[in-house]
Amino acid sequence: MTYYQDLKNAKEYIKRADGYNGKIFIPNLQKYMNDGATLLELGMGPGTDVDLFSEFYHITGSDYSQAFLDIYKKKNPNAKLLLLDAITIKTIQKFDCIYSNKVLHLFSKNELIKSLKNQLKCLNQNGIILHTFWHGDGEMTHGGIKYMYYNEKSIIDLIPSQYEVLEIKKYDEMDKDDSFYVVLRKINEI
Repeated sequence: MTYYQDLKNAKEYIKRADGYNGKIFIPNLQKYMNDGATLLELGMGPGTDVDLFSEFYHITGSDYSQAFLDIYKKKNPNAKLLLLDAITIKTIQKFDCIYSNKVLHLFSKNELIKSLKNQLKCLNQNGIILHTFWHGDGEMTHGGIKYMYYNEKSIIDLIPSQYEVLEIKKYDEMDKDDSFYVVLRKINEI
């Protein structure tokens, strides 16, 4: 996916995303992790959630777009950032938590399964993941980018057996029940 590799597109997205963040998920994370835990954000985009979560956790931001990383690094030169594909997640680092906010809906079902399996390799034992999705069925293409809609059942069907489901819950982002999040705990290695 090269759309956000372009600096102009990355800056346009940053403007569109202004005012949206994952602040509502901090209490969900705090139920399962102590302050000071390590957290990797997949697809950090403008870095809004990196800023929010850094108040509580040792956070590493990541994105597939070098443009997003460069923009964020200019304002935050000491930030820990990784250039990562959220499917392959090629890093030797381990984390207590992996988080994404409306990123994994860019993946087909097979790509999502691969991502979830590769996340297991980057999680410490009993580590958790929290990911948000648009709620629904099917797919949509907008601006040349394909978005997959998932629901609680379709996500459960894709979760590898090495995870325990802790929470799946709908929430409102733009419309009533238009989104949901899932919290999983790693219980076994691959």
